Amino acid sequence: MWDYTDKVKDYFFNPKNAGVLTEANAVGEVGAISCGDALKLMLKVNPETEVIEEARFQTFGCGSAIASSSALTEIVIGKTITQALALTNQDIADFLGGLPPEKMHCSVMGYEALQAAVANYRGEEWEDDHEEGALVCKCFGVDEGVIERAVRTNKLTTPEQVTFYTKAGGGCLTCFEAIEETLARVNAAMVDEGVIAAEAAYQVGAVDPRAMKAKAQPRELRQARTDVDKLMGQKAAVSQPISLSPIPPAKPKMTMLQKIKAIETAIEEIRPYLHADGGDCELVDVEGDVVSVKLSGACVGCQMASVTLSGVKERLIEKLGLPLKVVPV
Repeated sequence: MWDYTDKVKDYFFNPKNAGVLTEANAVGEVGAISCGDALKLMLKVNPETEVIEEARFQTFGCGSAIASSSALTEIVIGKTITQALALTNQDIADFLGGLPPEKMHCSVMGYEALQAAVANYRGEEWEDDHEEGALVCKCFGVDEGVIERAVRTNKLTTPEQVTFYTKAGGGCLTCFEAIEETLARVNAAMVDEGVIAAEAAYQVGAVDPRAMKAKAQPRELRQARTDVDKLMGQKAAVSQPISLSPIPPAKPKMTMLQKIKAIETAIEEIRPYLHADGGDCELVDVEGDVVSVKLSGACVGCQMASVTLSGVKERLIEKLGLPLKVVPV
């Protein structure tokens, strides 16, 4: 399990400003569902003062993506376009009390969505399209420009940090050499500019990709599967949660009765949060690794029902240590 702050959890379970903003005059879309993360940021900007009066989002991704997107909307409301452009992904992470290193790419996605939205408002083309030969990581669709911006903004000095902030290299690692070369080149320029010390700059060959793969890839792949399963945001983004299960730590085998009791206990721990919003969740049936639940009250037809189901699933997996699929009935 990732070590999330209370604020990250709050903005995940109780996201602010989720949904469609029909009056938006600035829209930024980044990421791709095929890569595991996507974000659509919508802003209503006062044309006379250029103050952002409203902000809403739709996102596809993990809990950190939900929290980062929600935090971004809270941060930009009330700011002018110029003030918003001065924000960095670190501002988003700081607002949430920090993010796990492996999840910093979620804040980077928020930063890029903001840049794209402002460009859209100004009638400009946001230059983040892949140029020929510029695509570095095919697994996650990360180009050289994304890596350069992440390295400069966050003063990254290792390939592992690049993966945490951009996801590049988190798959097959065939892009490792390109990541190394980009990182070393940008770090060298940062040394010349006095941004980082010479001894901190990355040198090509300083990290063995085999060691990095052995250390990071299984975890990254497991998390990637978890991220795809945590289809958050709302029904306007997608209609149903994707049912891939993460690989949990092994626990002693349970009898069916023990499993049902453990599931009931986990659901009971979640219900007070749902009750506070006028909703509820009850266990209906357990068949193999499929857990059927009934949502009622305010949860019925709620735009954030997929978030509720994902929250239930996370708690069940944590309790049982078993791959499960949670479906509404």
